[in-house]
Amino acid sequence: MKGFKAYDIRGVYNKDFDRVNAYKIGFYLPQLLKTDKVLVGRDARISSPEIHNYLMKGIIDAGADAYDAGLATTPMIYFGTAHANFDASVMITASHNPAKYNGMKISRTNALPVGYDSGLSELEQLVKEKVHITRERGSIKNIDLKTPYLEFLKSYVPDWDGLNMVIDCSNGMAGLFARDIFGDQPYYIYEEIDGAFPNHEPNPLIQENVADLKKEVKAKNADAGVIFDGDGDRVMFVDEKGEFISPDLLIALLGHYFLEEKGQKGPVLQDIRTSQAVKNYIEKLGGEMHMWRVGRAYAALKLREIDGVFGGELAGHYYFRDFFYSDSGMLAAILIMRILKQKKAEGYTFSQLIDKIKAFENSGEINFKIEQKKEAMDEVKDFFVNQSEPSAFYDFDGYRVEYPDWWFNIRPSNTEPYLRLLLEANSKELLEEKTQKIKELLKPYEK
Repeated sequence: MKGFKAYDIRGVYNKDFDRVNAYKIGFYLPQLLKTDKVLVGRDARISSPEIHNYLMKGIIDAGADAYDAGLATTPMIYFGTAHANFDASVMITASHNPAKYNGMKISRTNALPVGYDSGLSELEQLVKEKVHITRERGSIKNIDLKTPYLEFLKSYVPDWDGLNMVIDCSNGMAGLFARDIFGDQPYYIYEEIDGAFPNHEPNPLIQENVADLKKEVKAKNADAGVIFDGDGDRVMFVDEKGEFISPDLLIALLGHYFLEEKGQKGPVLQDIRTSQAVKNYIEKLGGEMHMWRVGRAYAALKLREIDGVFGGELAGHYYFRDFFYSDSGMLAAILIMRILKQKKAEGYTFSQLIDKIKAFENSGEINFKIEQKKEAMDEVKDFFVNQSEPSAFYDFDGYRVEYPDWWFNIRPSNTEPYLRLLLEANSKELLEEKTQKIKELLKPYEK
């Protein structure tokens, strides 16, 4: 079975994993997480009902009870895991991947992620075993989590009057909640839940998938565009000019709610790819920035460990202490739009707010198909470090090497055969010069 990844189980269904694997995952999960009840939710992909059926069979054959939450967003399952005191949960989803993919996101007590380093590797070994049913079967129970989750979200919702939004649900699971949260006033596109994703792939980081939202924002003279991924754990934004906003910059904007409006104290978490502008902005608001690895399997654990107030990633995940240290695309959307509404009343547009944060030229993430990732990373790092001593150096997720007027992060992808590069500089000329140099250094390693 090829589906076990750093953060979750994911792949092309019936190629990388199948219903037999789903059954075995269900069978061995209660043993792995030492529990007799497992919460299960699913997205609307075509293969999700079959995976759901076999996963549930495995759980009850293991003697545990399977609690079926039905169609769900991933954050709703995180919420249910912690809110209803489950020690194990599974969300059947392939998140932002195309329709032929599927997978499972597994959480344990307090909605803590189960990644490859924290349980998935053991589960992978167990799935290779032959199943022996030796105990009484468990049962399937239905559980309503939509009601309490919606109540939780609504506690953050202001009066939306005066804010003109366009919302793209990407035919994904955000369609379960969007209208309940934002009402009938926004203009919705692709709100209908459809696991075939007929309009665009549910990955808002790929700009062609945001094209329709950008067009509608301009056509409707909207203040903002909001776009969710397939399972609703990520959200991204378009300003009133129809320009896509780099998701890491929204970490800074969230500081207005937590640090300024609510006066909450504690660290703010960013990933190793985040713009230096975010740290500068958060510190001005009285926050303290903490940098860590990319991915929920690391970020949610780190936010809990440092008791951070909130955090975010370049990929559009936003984590909240008040949400069991987990990520919710819908909660992030509520808070960002709430801040925008307040700032609009003060005379600011979305683009003006972002311009106050953004202070550097940024390359965006550049991918290189490279087999010898470690050697290639070391080549780049050594070249610059040997030239001049960095002002800061981090090596916990690839390398982030900082100088007074520029920095770069080079890291191996945890999910794809790529080396990822991101640079930032004080000027466009310097950014182009350094990007070109790194491309030259990497060329001999490219496939």
